[in-house]
Amino acid sequence: MPRFALKVEYQGAPFAGWQRQKDQPSVQGAIETALARLEPGPHTIAAAGRTDAGVHAVGQVAHCDLTRNWDPFRLSEALNYHLKPAPVAIVACVQVADDWHARFSALERQYLFRILTRRAQPTHDEGQVWHLKHDLDVEAMQAGADMLLGRHDFTTFRSTICQAESPVKTLDELRVERVNGFSGPEIHFHVRARSFLHNQVRSFVGTLERVGAGSWSPQDVGDALAARERAACGPVCPGHGLYLARVGYPEDVFT
Repeated sequence: MPRFALKVEYQGAPFAGWQRQKDQPSVQGAIETALARLEPGPHTIAAAGRTDAGVHAVGQVAHCDLTRNWDPFRLSEALNYHLKPAPVAIVACVQVADDWHARFSALERQYLFRILTRRAQPTHDEGQVWHLKHDLDVEAMQAGADMLLGRHDFTTFRSTICQAESPVKTLDELRVERVNGFSGPEIHFHVRARSFLHNQVRSFVGTLERVGAGSWSPQDVGDALAARERAACGPVCPGHGLYLARVGYPEDVFT
């Protein structure tokens, strides 16, 4: 059975997350339904990461096994036809080795979080950014973010329903920058690690927003990390500003 890697882009708003759900729409379910219109199912696809409800992706990666030896371009075109009108698109498709795995072959995941800082509510970016009416101190947030880099017990920054066996993870990058966005000034958080805990990125951003707003000091972030208590975490920010931006592999199969 030939295996195909899919690079997937989607808006998270209509979905209960990536993972297939019995009674709620999911991105995985939408793609598997589209696959069933091309070949008899059932189909089960695997993804590099399971994004939560409302979270977007511009670089999610999944793989599927099919019986027919599809031309990758025709496969992506057929899937995109059957995915409409759902806000899901296959932006690249390539045949890969039988032992290549979207999740287990991945070396790292990169996330982007967007905050729009302006008084007026967003119109074009509604549901795509976390809207705040106040400005944020980027330098202070970066100082707090630096406290989180490296290998730590991230119990403070993971959901109480997280199913990971260990709270210990290595955070390779947490970079905060101010950019001129399409709708106005934005704060971007670039987060990179091999893997993440449930709600970890949203917990980081929500906590660092408190630093940027002046309610926390950068050292308070380090103290919260050291506490290893979920109660020490700052507010968890909404999911609609979060994007799975890229998944890294030993070789970029899409080039």
